[in-house]
Amino acid sequence: MPVAASAIYFLNLRGDVLINRLYRDDVGGNMVDAFRVHIMQTKELGTCPVRQIGGCSFYYMRISNVYIVIVVSSNANVACGLKFVVEAVHLFKSYFGGAFDEDAIRNNFVLIYELLDEIMDFGYPQNLSPEILKLYITQEGVRSHLMSKPEKPVPNATLQVTGAVGWRREGLHYKKNEVFLDIVESVNLLMSSKGNVLRCDVTGKILMKCFLSGMPDLKLGLNDKIGLEKEAQLKSRPSKSGKTIELDDVTFHQCVNLTRFNSEKTVSFVPPDGEFELMKYRITEGVNLPFRVLPTIKELGRTRMEVNVKVKSVFGAKMFALGVVVKIPVPKQTAKTSFQVTSGRAKYNASMDCIVWKIRKFPGQTEPTLSAEVELISTIAEKKSWTRPPIQMEFQVPMFTASGLRVRFLKVWEKSGYPTVEWVRYITKAGSYEIRC
Repeated sequence: MPVAASAIYFLNLRGDVLINRLYRDDVGGNMVDAFRVHIMQTKELGTCPVRQIGGCSFYYMRISNVYIVIVVSSNANVACGLKFVVEAVHLFKSYFGGAFDEDAIRNNFVLIYELLDEIMDFGYPQNLSPEILKLYITQEGVRSHLMSKPEKPVPNATLQVTGAVGWRREGLHYKKNEVFLDIVESVNLLMSSKGNVLRCDVTGKILMKCFLSGMPDLKLGLNDKIGLEKEAQLKSRPSKSGKTIELDDVTFHQCVNLTRFNSEKTVSFVPPDGEFELMKYRITEGVNLPFRVLPTIKELGRTRMEVNVKVKSVFGAKMFALGVVVKIPVPKQTAKTSFQVTSGRAKYNASMDCIVWKIRKFPGQTEPTLSAEVELISTIAEKKSWTRPPIQMEFQVPMFTASGLRVRFLKVWEKSGYPTVEWVRYITKAGSYEIRC
């Protein structure tokens, strides 16, 4: 059930009503008194943002020195109500030049009443997009002198108000129509000293930059298992698209047509102009690890250690990783280190208690090694066993995805039929990439 708010109040810290708006007649005008007596005066404002008094529920949130209180007389969606407050404050700030406090409300009460009539109808939330509302509520609020003047509203407001595309304005035109698509993944790994994977997952996101004229309709095809199976059913023939992957915890930008995705499993959307995040996902099965680390650490008596670390790049020989950093822990009582590396440079970092091995460009299918001798400070006290922290890695691998995700196609359709240029790029980075030693 949506919010179905009966009233909304704006109060200062003393409990004085700055602005209020009644949307239904199922609550009395004295409901704010109940909020003051049972919540504000009992000092229980910080315990829970939802309180029930009598037959009504109060959703409230403090922004700066103002309390926004929504009164609901029926069973309603709390998350939706609090989300409405957050979006409403964002809208007010866009009109007031970034400020939202008691002074801003007193200086703009006429504009606030007009906005409250537009963003909620009979207690149900409506459009709260500042870009859309500014197209037909052109009154300027009293803005901070430190903020720049607002941009002039764009014409053709009717289509924007009545249409379903609230994130893109009409009339855009580019001499060269281009789409840039980046698949960025972070690999999280915990591996044992013997090379067994204890925990591994990939979190990824698809970033887009669209410089397209008009109102284009885009369709993105990925090699995900569900999408390929659905496509094979629609075409009545098996798919021959190679490796498929299973996407978990997928979230989309609001521009994606979810109805079409649920029925056809295709990502169809009218994109916003410029840069935005199209979708996020997570993968836990079938992860292609870009690096494998084989450490060997031997403690030779009380004052010496030998460290040997081999790092193998598993990706293709034609690829390479950039900015590879391997942090190899050593005891705190380390006095001196000497090491040899077959690639890159290494040094001892006393503040981090580790040997930092850096390789600027790491080709695929190679196995550079580090050999180090560590001298420890001799102490009279009984030596405590050294709890070995894990080896940590940092890296970036262009044109490689640990999940195996690939873009099968990216189609752009627009009624004028202009040609487009599509650019696709992949990059895999280290998240929490740790190997026990």
